Amino acid sequence: MHPQIHAVRPPIAACEAFRWPRLLGARRHWTHACALVLALAGLPAQAEPIGEVDTVFILIGPDHKIVVEAYDDPKVQGVTCYVSRARTGGIKGALGLAEDKAEASIACRQVGPISFPQPIAKQEEMFSERISLVFKRLRVVRMVDAKRNTLVYLTYSDRVIEGSPQNSVTAVAVERGTPIPLKK
Repeated sequence: MHPQIHAVRPPIAACEAFRWPRLLGARRHWTHACALVLALAGLPAQAEPIGEVDTVFILIGPDHKIVVEAYDDPKVQGVTCYVSRARTGGIKGALGLAEDKAEASIACRQVGPISFPQPIAKQEEMFSERISLVFKRLRVVRMVDAKRNTLVYLTYSDRVIEGSPQNSVTAVAVERGTPIPLKK
């Protein structure tokens, strides 16, 4: 193998299966693709669609809907949050240009034994998703109520300029025998 190509080739196991072309430009694209795959693997919770109901019929494009999605807490095994929110339809909705409503509802539940692979922060964002083309995001934040050994989850939306007072909160009590380990 050419020494320059070998020196630039990243030692990433997931990318080792690919044959590295000897062309400089193609090698750069493979490096970027592998870096993107690894970056996506470290993202916070990802939405899993559970269901949806149509709320308004739209003649051209998809209908307005309420969608329900599940988010497994990436740092707390055994907890899943269910978020329902409006999704705008029509042509703008189909193209991803519509601004969804800022309202959302959340319910988090214990779905298995709760465990903590590593200490967690007292408060941190578990999930964030764009709900308008530029300005608005839906956020889910996990907070720890150490006194009550409880995980509290808050969902809200914000804008770059102005936050929204629309929010919803839920809590998951953790058994006293399983203390919540906090980062120092």
